[in-house]
Amino acid sequence: MRKVLSATCLGAMAAFAAGAAYGNDELIKMSQNPKDWVQPAGDYANTRYSKLNQINASNVGKLQVAWTFSTGVLRGHEGGPLIIGNMMYVHTPFPNKVYALDLSQDNKIVWKYEPKQDPNVIPVMCCDTVNRGVAYGDGKIFLHQADTTLVALDAKTGQVVWSTKNGDPGKGATGTSAPLVVKDKVLIGISGGEFGVQCHVTAYDLKSGKQVWRAFSEGPDDQIMFDPEKTTEHGKPVGKDSSVKTWQGDQWKIGGGCTWGWMSYDPSLNLVYYGSGNPSTWNPKQRPGDNKWSMTVFARNPDTGVARWVYQMTPHDEWDYDGVNEMILSDQNVGGQERKLLTHFDRNGLAYTMDRATGELLVAEKYDPKVNWTTGVDMNKSSPTYGRPKVVDQFSTEKGGEDKNTKGICPAALGTKDQQPAAYSPDTQLFYVPTNHVCMDYEPFKVSYTAGQPYVGATLSMFPPQGENHMGNFIAWDGKTGKIVWSNKEQFSVWSGALATAGGVVFYGTLEGYLKAVDAKTGKELYKFKTPSGIIGNVTTYEQNGRQYVAVLSGVGGWAGIGLAAGLTDPTAGLGAVGGYAALSNYTALGGTLTVFALPQ
Repeated sequence: MRKVLSATCLGAMAAFAAGAAYGNDELIKMSQNPKDWVQPAGDYANTRYSKLNQINASNVGKLQVAWTFSTGVLRGHEGGPLIIGNMMYVHTPFPNKVYALDLSQDNKIVWKYEPKQDPNVIPVMCCDTVNRGVAYGDGKIFLHQADTTLVALDAKTGQVVWSTKNGDPGKGATGTSAPLVVKDKVLIGISGGEFGVQCHVTAYDLKSGKQVWRAFSEGPDDQIMFDPEKTTEHGKPVGKDSSVKTWQGDQWKIGGGCTWGWMSYDPSLNLVYYGSGNPSTWNPKQRPGDNKWSMTVFARNPDTGVARWVYQMTPHDEWDYDGVNEMILSDQNVGGQERKLLTHFDRNGLAYTMDRATGELLVAEKYDPKVNWTTGVDMNKSSPTYGRPKVVDQFSTEKGGEDKNTKGICPAALGTKDQQPAAYSPDTQLFYVPTNHVCMDYEPFKVSYTAGQPYVGATLSMFPPQGENHMGNFIAWDGKTGKIVWSNKEQFSVWSGALATAGGVVFYGTLEGYLKAVDAKTGKELYKFKTPSGIIGNVTTYEQNGRQYVAVLSGVGGWAGIGLAAGLTDPTAGLGAVGGYAALSNYTALGGTLTVFALPQ
């Protein structure tokens, strides 16, 4: 946070001085304390960076397990705990339990929240029953349940303060993402792209739970909250009906564009950033046009919901390359000029660096050399196809058509990176990215829409790139030049979120279950420990009584681990992941455990 948030924080303080009405000043102040971890990504900028340095590159090899906690739940444990003072808040996959642990009293369970949800929500959860975490604000813990209920819990007692329904599971809408608290609002997205849900981001009042605004990813201007003259793409107004005229008829009503990824916020610009997912259906022949604004980076005013700028990364998606991955905010010098940057590692295998104030595209490069569906993005500003990826016909499922198996597409549908968040260190000015090194065969077929039924329309199989046998890399990336600085091979996809620290160490987990620590500058492995189950959770760190701890949830699952998590055996099940990750069962088993590490006393 040190350098990356300096301008952001100064801007925030200036806003306070000017009398701006921040309903939640508390959260910005709290996030400056590195001893705590008060937001799902550590800070508003989504850096997943900690100033703590007691654990460093010279002593991390001495780490030991300090304590563990069983969640009592199986399936995939994504996300990570919040740490606020003496309290730690731990969440689970469905049924979405939340535990409040007192770290000063031998990690005693102070309260437990266990919602009663209809188990019929489980079959409409696309890729495991995951949840990516809780958020804090105004003395409350906010949870987005699988059944789309957004609930506010009293942080001290666990009592429900308010709850509201964010979608309809009967039509395929589910809740998997972590909320974002901004000022006096709680922002939350929605899942359901594989069921033809018209997806949205919604802002609720922090104190009452009343809906303040809702912005859909596709539809008429009033529904997507665009100002045709002021909302821009590439610096130009998007114009009237920018979304609906890129769909055939009323297809936008079942258009997907879901918003289950991470959100970030810049207080100095007063903009929230997030991405939208795939258009429905996965069969591109059934939805002619660019299908805006699926696969899009949005910058919105959190007060009004109106979009300032947008950028569609994969127009007319043909591969399920959801654009929901996190937007990491940093302040860096580019070409001799200080720029407010946004960096995004997209499922499509391209890493984008943009000016977050204007949406100007600065860098777009492959962050896995095996990406083959595109030769790259047209960066010529005078070109009519500026900003669009150049598609290779051989790997176009649109060109192949229905019932034709297009082979050897890289990356696979789960992308060069899925939701597992990267980290950014202002010390090295590098991004640390957990990646998938996976390709696919993809066969689209005609599918009809029925509310609440799968609306996929494609059969997939997944495998490592030809001639290789590893399915993941953990890389260091220079966002200014668009180049890999170093890369570590992993047998399976790295489905865990990274953590960078001021101690010059980067942490991540593996699907086999290892917590690993590597040198931030060189990538050299400094430590590893095998936890009870595969890790798809995000590594966090905190300090208690002068001692630094590193915490991670293990519990194999998620899309990559869906075969193990749900007991599936058909290679094409799990949208193609079951066959690709079949060998995972040789290395780990189901479980749900929080493992906490520290240096010996």
